[in-house]
Amino acid sequence: MNIIKFIAPKDYLDAKEDYPKPIKTNLPDWFKKLNHSVENKTIKGCIPFLETLTTGYLLKLPVDIKIEHYEDKGYFHTSIDEVSKGVFDKMGLNIGSVGLHPAAQLQGSPFENKNGKGRAFQKIGNPWIIKTPPGYSCLFIPPLNNPTQDFFEIIPGIVHTDTFKLEINFPILLNAEKYKNINAVFKKGLPYVQVIPFKREDWKMKIETKDTQKANKNFLHWHLTFLHTYRQKIFNKFKTKWL
Repeated sequence: MNIIKFIAPKDYLDAKEDYPKPIKTNLPDWFKKLNHSVENKTIKGCIPFLETLTTGYLLKLPVDIKIEHYEDKGYFHTSIDEVSKGVFDKMGLNIGSVGLHPAAQLQGSPFENKNGKGRAFQKIGNPWIIKTPPGYSCLFIPPLNNPTQDFFEIIPGIVHTDTFKLEINFPILLNAEKYKNINAVFKKGLPYVQVIPFKREDWKMKIETKDTQKANKNFLHWHLTFLHTYRQKIFNKFKTKWL
């Protein structure tokens, strides 16, 4: 079994605040309440959708973070409480607003307008060094199919976490097209990053002609059952456990 490690200073670990967890522990309530049956088929029976909610690990905001964005004033700032900042500084952790990506770095991209024309892309500090086995990287994305708020999200990225030895800080993208002005505190413990480790491998692409006779047999085999077909014939066979 492969092991992904989340590493932080002892003082932070001793505080036992918002450790990373398998993301399957964060299933949304609306999904749990769905009833999937022969009479009432719902997305709860869709295993590809379920796997987006259960694949990988979850990071939560380590501290209350205030985001201010005023389009008319040309002002954008993220901050944390000064006392909290001092505590993190003593642990050697840079949490809160930890740097900028100038708007010009993403000039012409769809992100530019969404974040606010001409606004720098700020970063949220993360207390965890993430370590994977040799040859494995991590994909970092906003939680799939489970948004917890609509004001910001991280910009997805891939990091070679087998060799990168520092905390990974996450550039954020404001929803400034919808919210022209933002003055809000996002609470500690807010889920905001899904971590999906994967093995780096070489791939080649091929284009092939469909075998219609074989496809018809597969289609018949697929439709011999009425409910939970994917679960019974595909999912159980290839199920991945995220512990």
